[in-house]
Amino acid sequence: MMDLRSLRRQTLVATDLDRTMIYSRNAFSAATAVPTVCVEHLEGEPLSFMTTAAALRMQTLTEPAAVIPTTTRTIKQFERIQLPGAPWRYAITSNGGNILVDGVPDMRWRIDIDDQVRAGGATLSEINAELRARIDDSWVTKFRVADHLFNYLVVKPKEVPEGFLAEWDAWCRSRGWSASQQGRKIYTMPTAVCKSRAVQEVRRRLVENGELSHAAMTLAAGDGALDAEMLRTADSAIRPRHGELEQLNFTHPNLTITRASGILAGEEIINWFIKAAPLSTE
Repeated sequence: MMDLRSLRRQTLVATDLDRTMIYSRNAFSAATAVPTVCVEHLEGEPLSFMTTAAALRMQTLTEPAAVIPTTTRTIKQFERIQLPGAPWRYAITSNGGNILVDGVPDMRWRIDIDDQVRAGGATLSEINAELRARIDDSWVTKFRVADHLFNYLVVKPKEVPEGFLAEWDAWCRSRGWSASQQGRKIYTMPTAVCKSRAVQEVRRRLVENGELSHAAMTLAAGDGALDAEMLRTADSAIRPRHGELEQLNFTHPNLTITRASGILAGEEIINWFIKAAPLSTE
């Protein structure tokens, strides 16, 4: 009989969620005539979906591979998702600012992150104050602080002043932060808060605990600029043919780009994971 525990130790899969694995109705793209399953509700209303085939394949993937959901969502936002394969031994939220272990935030990791942010330059309060002075209600609909780590704006994309993002990013970078836009959201993020660092920490723990071999392959997927470093540092990675990285024409020698866009790209990504991972002893 096949030993799934030994297979699990050969592959770590770190995957972004929104517009990579799961999709809102607005993010379906043109290819919407496929069976879907709802994986997130907000106030009782369906919010995020996967194709039915993707959901079934995701469940299959979690049997032999260590799958690590890796998201910029806050802990509370992540907890709304009923992703196939749960419960998760490890999950990464808040863009790497929090590591959840069996659903519980690891405070040692968070304290270390907070120390790094303080040592890296401007404080969150300073960033918030400067950003508020640069925006107004004509193009910003929401200003949110995420898990006391970073902030993001919800904007009217066509109304964002020309040059705003580049100027704000330049101001931030000299102070240990950066800014990027994904759809209707503009994130302002400290350099210390990084998905790839959290993935490396989870990998270290899995190896140390004997759950992952030293030679295990790391696979990654994501669609936004905040995923770029995670994709670059993986052994092999994939991104969908949509999103911020598509707009930036982001590529790398280890990177595959899906043929599909929208929700079908999520299905293609899961199929790629299954094909790329050493899931069989034969």
